[in-house]
Amino acid sequence: MRGLRYLALSLACTLAIGATLPVLAASKTKPAAPAPATTAAVATTATTDNTTAALLAFQRDLISVLAPQADPLPLLAAALMARPLPHQPKYNDFHTLIERAAKADGAGPEVSWTRLTDCDTAADACPNTAALSQLTRQAPDNAAVWLFKLGVDAHAGKSADVRGDLAKAAAAKLYDDYTGASLKALASNVSVLPPPATATLPQSTTGATGVQLVLVFGMAGTQPQPGLQAAAKACEAGATDAGVKDDCLKLGKILEWGSSPLARSLGLHLREVLSDDAAQQTDAQNARRNLIWQVQSFAELSARAPNDKPLAQHLLALARSGGTEMSLMLAAMRDYGMATEPPADWQPHQG
Repeated sequence: MRGLRYLALSLACTLAIGATLPVLAASKTKPAAPAPATTAAVATTATTDNTTAALLAFQRDLISVLAPQADPLPLLAAALMARPLPHQPKYNDFHTLIERAAKADGAGPEVSWTRLTDCDTAADACPNTAALSQLTRQAPDNAAVWLFKLGVDAHAGKSADVRGDLAKAAAAKLYDDYTGASLKALASNVSVLPPPATATLPQSTTGATGVQLVLVFGMAGTQPQPGLQAAAKACEAGATDAGVKDDCLKLGKILEWGSSPLARSLGLHLREVLSDDAAQQTDAQNARRNLIWQVQSFAELSARAPNDKPLAQHLLALARSGGTEMSLMLAAMRDYGMATEPPADWQPHQG
């Protein structure tokens, strides 16, 4: 059997906008000594630094406005924006906000999913075990939950638990990593304050919309990721076991219709390498080629958004409407007249 491996696609399948926009977080890495700079370069750097400072200040102001609310989604949005910020006041920090969101009436699994990162990485106390336990009760039919647990158990060397997680993921009804829910929470609440003019780069043509785009897609792109690679390894290692193979094929079908391009990529790959039907293998290859086309086409579309105000507004509207990362990508392509299948002679980018 060919080894299960991640394609080049899997390196680029996080939401394309999130990959092109910065996450507003202060770096803890000591900077290297700067090279000599021209006057123009110094001026550009100063402008960028000033804009970043203004963006961070605006981000903190948004959190302060959203924090007093009692509903879970505004609190989730505030928590997502607070997570990368250092030195937040305790009443407005990530831990406090995500705990309040989890206790709010109507809080769903999307809050627990984000709460997985409310833990101490330095103490090797991640993920948040209480949040993971709650997720298995809130969303037992979501394969993403069991694949996240599978990744944790694989890291801990618990092979028996990994096998049980795989079986539960294969028996699930759907796959949702809640990126769509986070996008909706952020996009629905990022406009409660108008951003200052100083928060936009001078060359930007999108103004306030561009600032909102950075916050929404930058923050949503930092969500916890299920153990897809660990699942792929488990399927490869157990390929000669009929029970494991059957579960992996069932899981693959769920992933093919999952919420993210990365999950769909793995699902198609599982069908291609595990199916005994040559027609199914070919169909999976073709579907994966279509997926790569979709991801690369959407990446090209979204790269225009920071300097295309109508496009930026449309992407924010799609985020507010809910759905998933996958549905947002396909809707944007269709709305802009882009084909979702490549020409017959098209080949994926290499390198």
